[in-house]
Amino acid sequence: MNRYLSPAIRGSRRAFTLTLLLGLTVLLFPPGLRAADAFRFAWLSDTHVGSANAAEDLRAAVRDLNALPGVQFVVLSGDITEYGSREQLTLVKDILADLQVPYHLIPGNHDTKWSESGATDFPRVFGADRFVFDHGGYRFIGMHQGPLMKMGDGHFAPQDLRWLDETLAQLPAPRQPIVFITHYPLDDGIANWFEVVDRLKKVNTQVVLVGHGHSNRKMNYEGLPGVMGRSNLRAGQPAGGFTVVDVTENAMTFSEHIHGRATGNPWHTVALGARDYTGDTNRYPRPDYSVNQAYPHVRPRWQHVTGFTIASTPALWRQLAIVGDASGTVYAFALNSGKIRWQFKTQDAVYTTPDVAGDTVVFASADGGVYALRAANGRLRWKHQTDRPIVACPRIAGDVVYVGSSEGKFRALNLADGRLLWEYDGVEGFVETRPLVHDQKVIFGAWSCCLYALDTRTGQLVWSWHGDKPGTLLSPAAVWPVTAHGKVFIVAPDRKMTALEARTGRQIWRTGDYVVRESIGLSEDRERFYVRAMNDFFYAFATRPDQPEKVWATNAKFGYDINSAMLVEKEGVLFYGTKNGLLFALDARTGAVRWQHKLGTGVMNTVVPLNAHRVLTTDFDGRVALIEARP
Repeated sequence: MNRYLSPAIRGSRRAFTLTLLLGLTVLLFPPGLRAADAFRFAWLSDTHVGSANAAEDLRAAVRDLNALPGVQFVVLSGDITEYGSREQLTLVKDILADLQVPYHLIPGNHDTKWSESGATDFPRVFGADRFVFDHGGYRFIGMHQGPLMKMGDGHFAPQDLRWLDETLAQLPAPRQPIVFITHYPLDDGIANWFEVVDRLKKVNTQVVLVGHGHSNRKMNYEGLPGVMGRSNLRAGQPAGGFTVVDVTENAMTFSEHIHGRATGNPWHTVALGARDYTGDTNRYPRPDYSVNQAYPHVRPRWQHVTGFTIASTPALWRQLAIVGDASGTVYAFALNSGKIRWQFKTQDAVYTTPDVAGDTVVFASADGGVYALRAANGRLRWKHQTDRPIVACPRIAGDVVYVGSSEGKFRALNLADGRLLWEYDGVEGFVETRPLVHDQKVIFGAWSCCLYALDTRTGQLVWSWHGDKPGTLLSPAAVWPVTAHGKVFIVAPDRKMTALEARTGRQIWRTGDYVVRESIGLSEDRERFYVRAMNDFFYAFATRPDQPEKVWATNAKFGYDINSAMLVEKEGVLFYGTKNGLLFALDARTGAVRWQHKLGTGVMNTVVPLNAHRVLTTDFDGRVALIEARP
């Protein structure tokens, strides 16, 4: 074979190769967009400032980034802080202020679930909790998946999905290449993962970048190329690290950079090019609603979707159901039809469950206000303003409103005019629970491992109780305590349930045998309390004995569930909604499952039964629904 090629032939081949490369570039970067030269960016994740050494590790990353050649911007893919507190967020911002290049960041579950502000301080501190920008012809889109306030799977909020739709609709060219950044892996660890997967497969998505797993991994999400990036934390090693991403015309490479060292060789490469996912004929798993076919007599009487996350339980007043959402709007729905009777707008999200007494409904907002409205028409009676966002649920007893806060204080307000009656300033951590008022004591937990009992008349501390497992995230803070026969019953993320003497706080018994979490309820006759285990089981226990005495156990086969919704009995039926939108009705005396109904995919909040056959529900999808089990 003659290996000699004439200059003319060699020139033709070079021209063909150049034409081919230009064609590929046009496919990746459509008309109207221009491919920039190769560029480099840094990717940090899971910085967890507020945990041990985390601030020092972030400072080390900033020093290295400022010395690292070619880095043009930085993205941070969530869990920026340990608890999402204003102090931790502000510290992160102060550290990142030393960066010499722009940065873009989103929150993770640690910034949203355990946030004293219901994650509203994140955009206050950083200006936004999602981002979109163009660089090198690529569009970078960052959006988090919570969960907001409640334990459960990740969940893309309806307001964020709407924003994503608007962002994708505004692409300067339909085939502009996309880099999508979120915190959780884009799989069924997010309750409605498919909502984003399906959207990203309609556009030219090049890669999905995620955190959460604290390790470097190659991922794939129904054909979408994915990469998980390591945590910035040292995690027992001498130094932490981050990811350096180099983008060339046809590849994106990922290299690990350990603080204080040279960047390592690439550990992964994603090929870049025009992507068309329409040819994928695989059938991927989607949420299963077939359980509804087994109980065809159970169906929604009406539904209303507000378009914003709902993370609280409605309060009832006559024929109205009153509840707020992430837009800061409080709605009153007619129970018979679901029609909106009135609305009231606050200045920030409302994640608290209202309480009602007489013609007054009281709730709190992340704008720091405690509001009292006329239940009949939504007109403002009074507002008590505080210095921090409030996610604590108020409780009315007599003519007093009891409400916690996110500033270390618990307050008693006059129901008639909102005047401060007393204030206890010894609370460690923030309060989100609905307090229990019993025997001249108001009892509540906080994110400090403590349960407090205050004198309802003076606000003086009567007793406090502390669990035997250290760790803020194990606090009895989300549970709504219940009481019967001189005892207070609680469950907590430490997987234990506890009975305390209501008068003194003395621990009567405590057990971890049933692997519970935060869901509890009390029977109408106060003879039983109910709990939900983290896998499959509901239990009932007698309230009179001085040791745990199981009345019944039911394997309801709901799988793994960590929702922090309470269990509620009405007319002999026990109701509960799971983290994935499955509503249960059980016989309260035997535990037998009467029926189930799946409404959606996200967290169902504590439900409100109207009677044994009708129950009012709300969920993370922004849905308010009246479910009816017809004879």
